[in-house]
Amino acid sequence: MHLLKWLYPGMKFKRWLLLFSAGVMLVSLGLALAFNYKYLDRIEEFIFYAAYMWKGSYNYTFATIAGIVITLMGVALMLVATRFVIRSLIYVILPENSGNLVDIIYEKRKLGKGPAVAVVGGGHGLSVLLRGIKQATSNVTAVVTVADDGGSSGRLRKEFDIIPPGDLRNCLVALADTEPMMEKLFQYRFPGEGELAGHSFGNLFITAMTQVTGGDIETALKESSKVLAVKGRVLPASAEHVRLDAEMYDGTVVKGESHIPEVHKHIRRVHLCPAHPKPVQSALDALRKADVIILGPGSLYTSIMPNLLVDDIADTIRESHAVKIYICNVMTQPGETDGYTASMHVKAIIDHAGPGIVDFVLVNSRSIGQSIREQYAAKGIYPVESDPEAVNSLGVGFVAADIMSDTDVLHHDPVKLAKSIMRIVYDMKIGGR
Repeated sequence: MHLLKWLYPGMKFKRWLLLFSAGVMLVSLGLALAFNYKYLDRIEEFIFYAAYMWKGSYNYTFATIAGIVITLMGVALMLVATRFVIRSLIYVILPENSGNLVDIIYEKRKLGKGPAVAVVGGGHGLSVLLRGIKQATSNVTAVVTVADDGGSSGRLRKEFDIIPPGDLRNCLVALADTEPMMEKLFQYRFPGEGELAGHSFGNLFITAMTQVTGGDIETALKESSKVLAVKGRVLPASAEHVRLDAEMYDGTVVKGESHIPEVHKHIRRVHLCPAHPKPVQSALDALRKADVIILGPGSLYTSIMPNLLVDDIADTIRESHAVKIYICNVMTQPGETDGYTASMHVKAIIDHAGPGIVDFVLVNSRSIGQSIREQYAAKGIYPVESDPEAVNSLGVGFVAADIMSDTDVLHHDPVKLAKSIMRIVYDMKIGGR
């Protein structure tokens, strides 16, 4: 049965096997002509003689059966020989994967035919989504915020004059198709109180790669992707240095992404400084070619909005014919979305990026136990309430599904997310837009 996998649709193997077979047939015919059927006559005479000795009469059926058996034996030998030739070559190049070569090829062929997905956001939520989406398609592009100014990313940003690498690193690791040890290495954070304390190895690696490539962050990410065998691409929304500022309802302005949640005030609007950062062209191209554009999940104002405020990003999304899905957070975020319902999340996005930026909002439908509610309520965190009618009034479709993690209600489950998104996309293809 394992050998039969080579004949699965989409493997692009059968065509070459048939070509190989045609070559074998031509060689066989050529040899037969060269030797004037001398040896074929002897084989045929032997078959008739064996049939006569067994049944006492000549019967061409025996020759037909013998021909079919010999043909099947030849096909089997061709399959086995071809498999071991390919396996021998792969063993030299990728010895650790030689045992499950057919599974690897089949998976890559299948994922390569998946829809083109562009994911826009940042933070932990985006990496969770990418872990699930990469199981459905390898045509994934993550467009990541560059407004982070806290922690290791903020320190590297100031010291080396680069865009913050933290969210980019998380996305690379999420899309990685490599050994667990390499993933652990990129996420390793140095302890202690020295100069390296608090820095992750992945942040330092991307910083070093950026310096080596002369400050070209796209090339740095491309080369880093090779190390991690990334399925898809990770791109910054902009290569320019930006700061995220928030205007509150009381008129005060908070400068810097990391400071916005700290003041615990209601946000009226966020904007970037400088006001019109230039987008990365590759990110715009990915959005234009996408079959599906996903906003979030993640912090509404500090992870999703910064991308939409980069010049041409929101315009490109609105003009796209892709299915545009916003993934609403399961819980409210203190200092950002206190008291927000699902429709309030959507309205905030529309207010910043314009109508047509979202086609559907995906909201968690799974109930949260009272004890867990009380536990998070003590921290000022509450479940985001569903209000489908209010969402529909904004011209956005409402989709409810169980997308919550079984172990952490603050976060989504990557597999559930991917399945729900693919279901929306499938329904759209079947029903039409």
